Order: sequence, then C-alpha cells, then structure tokens
Amino acid sequence: DELLKTRAATPAANHLFEINAKAPKLSEEKAEIFHHLVAKLLYLCKRTRPDIILPVAFLCTRVQKPDEDDFKKLGRCLSYLQNHPDIPLTLEA
Repeated sequence: DELLKTRAATPAANHLFEINAKAPKLSEEKAEIFHHLVAKLLYLCKRTRPDIILPVAFLCTRVQKPDEDDFKKLGRCLSYLQNHPDIPLTLEA
C-alpha cells in the first residue's frame, strides 16, 4: 500500500539515475520484497510493457543493496502501472 500512494504520469522521475549515498538501507524483509517486485516487473516489461524498461533496468542494478530511495522509485513505477493499465503492446511487421 505504501508503494502506491501517488499517481504517476511517467514510470520514472528525472532523478532516476541519481543515487543518494546517505539514504538508509532497507531492512532484510523489505529488501526481499523489493527484489521480488523488481523481478516481477522485469518479466512484465520483457513480455508486455516495454514502456517501463528503463526504470526496471535501473532497479535491477539496485537489488543487491536497495535503499529507501530505490523503494520510492519502485513505488513510482508500480503507481504508473496501476494508473495506466490499458497501454497496449503493439506488434508490427
């Protein structure tokens, strides 16, 4: 629930690639949830939602030692998906 507090118009903010070295690390339990959700997003972006590939690729680099800032970035991506569920995958030949 805390991840979906806001309504996001884009899957990532301008500060996506900025890493706050002073941000507190996630607890082991929260880090496991972070890893689990990032893995699910990776599957989703490869199969049906290429619009989230950039933030998911970044979040994949942060699963070893995620911090609170990374958790907020994950929340923004999830919020974007919740608010834009009907963006179709278009296949063209």
